[in-house]
Amino acid sequence: MTSVEPVEESTREVARATSERGELVLRRRADGALELRANGVFVMDSVETSTERALATRALTLHAGPATVLIGGLGLGFTLGAVLEDERIDQVTVAEIEPALVGWMYAGTVPGAELLADPRVTVAVGDVAAVLRDSQPSAYDLVLLDVDNGPGYLVHDANAGLYRAPALEQAKRATRPGGTVVLWSAAEAPELEATMEAVFGRWRSEAVPYEVDLQGRAETYWLYAGHV
Repeated sequence: MTSVEPVEESTREVARATSERGELVLRRRADGALELRANGVFVMDSVETSTERALATRALTLHAGPATVLIGGLGLGFTLGAVLEDERIDQVTVAEIEPALVGWMYAGTVPGAELLADPRVTVAVGDVAAVLRDSQPSAYDLVLLDVDNGPGYLVHDANAGLYRAPALEQAKRATRPGGTVVLWSAAEAPELEATMEAVFGRWRSEAVPYEVDLQGRAETYWLYAGHV
């Protein structure tokens, strides 16, 4: 999943941007799918989106009345779309550190301009870790974090801190009692599981595997949840 693969002749580049974190490339594959890569590393595509949606739906089913949500990482918009399908939601803040990705969606290069135009949505262009630090206590019912491939497959080393106790404590502080903090990972992460148990309590955290088909390869993605 983390290898750099050559661009096939049938793959067309749709957009490219460079920031201090490196290069972000959006490609259209021969199967018609959009594929997002950061510094040559596969991030996600528009075909296998079940776990991006489950990041939202699992947390939503566990809450009696979710009204406010923080999403760390816009991606291709599938987590945001799943959140907005829930009529109980009043307000969603999406923190996305790459301005180009936000711009591509606003422009329609990435489908989903209607998601960003939803009056319930506020986009914060910046690091979700900073958003969490600046949040008032109990600001959100749900905090959903998908900013990298997980602690074992980091695209950007600077994201390592998001999976450690201080950042998870910030996420817990920003979540109302009865809410949930959920992190997405491309692989099983025992150290993250142990950290979640330390922060949220052994009986208030869970690790859930999801079997997925990634371009013909069987993979297992994981969601790590902590209940406040």
